[in-house]
Amino acid sequence: MSAESALLAISGEEILSVSTLNRLARQALESRFPLLWVSGEISNLRRPASGHLYFALKDEGAQVDCVMFRGRAQLLPFRLQDGLRVEARALVTLYEARGGFQLNVEALRHAGIGALFEAFARLRTKLEHEGLFAPERRLPLPRFPRRIGIVTSLQAAALRDILAALARRAPHLPVVIYPTPVQGEEAAANIAGAMRNAASRDECDVVLVARGGGSIEDLWAFNEEVVARAIDACTIPVVTGIGHETDTTIADLVADCRAATPTAAAELASAGYVEAQGELRRLATAMPTEMRRRLQERMQRIDLLGRRLVHPGERLGRLRAETAHLATRLGTGLRQRIGSRFSDLQRLQARFALCRPDLRHARRDLDELAMRLRTSASTGLSRQAGRVAQLAASLDHLSPQAVLQRGYSLVRKTDGSIVRDASKLAVAESLHLTFGSGAAEAQVTRLKDR
Repeated sequence: MSAESALLAISGEEILSVSTLNRLARQALESRFPLLWVSGEISNLRRPASGHLYFALKDEGAQVDCVMFRGRAQLLPFRLQDGLRVEARALVTLYEARGGFQLNVEALRHAGIGALFEAFARLRTKLEHEGLFAPERRLPLPRFPRRIGIVTSLQAAALRDILAALARRAPHLPVVIYPTPVQGEEAAANIAGAMRNAASRDECDVVLVARGGGSIEDLWAFNEEVVARAIDACTIPVVTGIGHETDTTIADLVADCRAATPTAAAELASAGYVEAQGELRRLATAMPTEMRRRLQERMQRIDLLGRRLVHPGERLGRLRAETAHLATRLGTGLRQRIGSRFSDLQRLQARFALCRPDLRHARRDLDELAMRLRTSASTGLSRQAGRVAQLAASLDHLSPQAVLQRGYSLVRKTDGSIVRDASKLAVAESLHLTFGSGAAEAQVTRLKDR
């Protein structure tokens, strides 16, 4: 359970011991505040025999107690004194034994070096926009480098640390040193030149760029753009081991891999060999056991296969018996299936017989209706035939053809109109005459009145 969850779980009626209260308060403080920078003036500095440093950081309005333990205090690049303005990287905590609010200081630097940090931030932003920090630009480290290059000062303690680590972990590895000053006005140009020299000679599989700890001013050469460009342009994988674990430079951000210290850089470069040695030792230890296990497994498999191995005649006999058994089951199943279906068919026939209508009475009614229909149709047809004959006789009397047969004729003009009045005719006009049998063409030669 987290400190905040523990605090929320406490009811107002619960009674806590002082130790529990201080412990919960410390956990709440440490979980709430990250590692941060605090600026102030050193006051009441104490140096006990333990090597730890105790002091207060104060400003115009307040002060806070601080402790810097011996391991961190020994790494300070300058000597502390009262009245010195510093910036402390610290963890907010509570000293449980006394219930005192304090800062556990991890690192100290002189106040007033903000210009360097601004320059650092500007260069970092510029290079980041150009993509020099992109992960895809980083070269993978070889697992088993054949030669390691080191860019550092010949007098640097970092070189001794690296050589000691390589002698301990991979003594067979040859080392090429590209000496260069790592501090001073010309250090950045010299470091960049050493990087270009290592890349042009192309005799190493990985290059370590190293320097021991120091203040931001001491490490500033590794924050110069010329060094960052040289590391980015290097065609050999670059590992940086600059300063201490809390120090981060532009060179670290551009490098293919960053180590916390020079020794850690050597360990990264030789990690493949150490891993291989551990793997070989593990395999050498596991090989006899694995061989025994596999041998036992094969022996058991042989026993199992031996039990499964039978005479072909015996196997055929078992298959024959199994086939006969299956044939019997098949015949029984078919008979049961057919019997079941026959019973179903009989039940359906009985149900159909109950539901089927009696068509005999309907057929008699249908025959009687058909006979009545034929009789009615015959009577109706005879009656209609007589009427049709009467109408035909009446039509014959009224037919123009019958009139023509009695000696009359039908006179038409050439346009087809019938002539009913002689006064409508003209002399020499052509006429068409239709008789009861045949027709003729005529011409008017004379007109007469009645």
